[in-house]
Amino acid sequence: MLSRNRIEFFELMFAVAKLGAILVPLSWRAPAPELAPLLADCAPKLVIHGKEDEAVAGALAIPLLALDGDYEALLAKAAPHNASRRWRGEDVWTLIYTSGTTGEPKAVIKTLQMALINAFHATQAFGIREADHTLNFLPMFHTAGIHLLAMPVLMAGGTVHVLPSFDADDVMALLPKLDLFFAVPAVYQQLAHHAGFDAADLAHVRAWGCGGAPLPDVLAERFARKGALVCNGYGMTETGPTSFVAAREDALTKIGSVGKPQLLLDVRIVDGQGRDVAEGESGEIWMRGPGVTPGYWNKPGETAKAFTEDGWLKSGDIGRRDADGCYYVAGRIKEMFISGGSNVYPAEIENVLARHPAVLEAAIVGVADEKWGEAGHAFVMLKPDAASIAEIDLIQFCRANLAGYKVPRNVTFVAEFPRTAAGKIKKHLLAPAAPAPAPVR
Repeated sequence: MLSRNRIEFFELMFAVAKLGAILVPLSWRAPAPELAPLLADCAPKLVIHGKEDEAVAGALAIPLLALDGDYEALLAKAAPHNASRRWRGEDVWTLIYTSGTTGEPKAVIKTLQMALINAFHATQAFGIREADHTLNFLPMFHTAGIHLLAMPVLMAGGTVHVLPSFDADDVMALLPKLDLFFAVPAVYQQLAHHAGFDAADLAHVRAWGCGGAPLPDVLAERFARKGALVCNGYGMTETGPTSFVAAREDALTKIGSVGKPQLLLDVRIVDGQGRDVAEGESGEIWMRGPGVTPGYWNKPGETAKAFTEDGWLKSGDIGRRDADGCYYVAGRIKEMFISGGSNVYPAEIENVLARHPAVLEAAIVGVADEKWGEAGHAFVMLKPDAASIAEIDLIQFCRANLAGYKVPRNVTFVAEFPRTAAGKIKKHLLAPAAPAPAPVR
């Protein structure tokens, strides 16, 4: 399926489950050449598309069905399908292509069982009820657009308001009608800086969730002052995605925590040899449970690399657990760098920079450094109304709030960040500007 968010997506999702077919949502942001290897991998029999993506769909050389053309007429003529009333949990429901922020796209196998367990976890975490209303605007080619919280609310009998994509004005207008709200930090950032935010009535929303990237402390505090306790969470396409969600009572007292693991998920924090680390120490997050993917489509080698022999999914993320059993995620292992022999976690520095009154968002990457081996380089997007600020001002701000080895050596100002569908910054696309050539003498 190649389309913007629309109600028909959910009609088709349930239809393919009844047929025993597989739904593959495609990114409407990608041109046809970028989609071609995905289609070669999953070999679809039909591409269903919306009018906005007709040109790209037409270039894919696969039979088409237009949602804005023949779809309704074919529905009206079709006889009811006599499908089995029982769905097998191990059946593949969807394939979600994901490249994260680093690698080549691969399709995560999503089963019916995964969707049901995710709905159970989301219902427990957010208190979903039959009469609840939520909002869908995250792209449906991403797991969050489907499963946070649209599918769990539909399974509970609730109502999902569908927007074609995120629009801050539309979201602000709909908030007074919603009971549940889930978004990524980039969305919370835009809402917090919306002209109507200070006067907005947020009281009707009972549960606020956030995931996809670290939620800056300053943003959580801004919403809390409006009575909205945003509960940070963590998960992966491979885990349903709902894996951790902070409790409301911990949203501010344990700010930055993603809470405790959901009921049907086992979690370990391990060192480089796969040994459990002590409480409070950092290591890789491993997860196992019935809501975890069986692997990657057509990629047994990638599946074998991602899992241990006894079934633990190696997340590639660094985390730690405190004395109360709450977890904290420091970021991707590949993003961590070592400066002067000490581990540096970019999320900590980004959180500090987010507190600067001129900074809208920041990303830290490790770069080679002759003296320290590696050092941090900050990429910073300023607020639209920010006064002029120099690189040294931000470095000094970091120096006042961080240990010396964590302070970025350089700052690059950017107008926008390259992002994934979930709003994560694609750090592998960030590169410091090349130094100016030496003057010719």
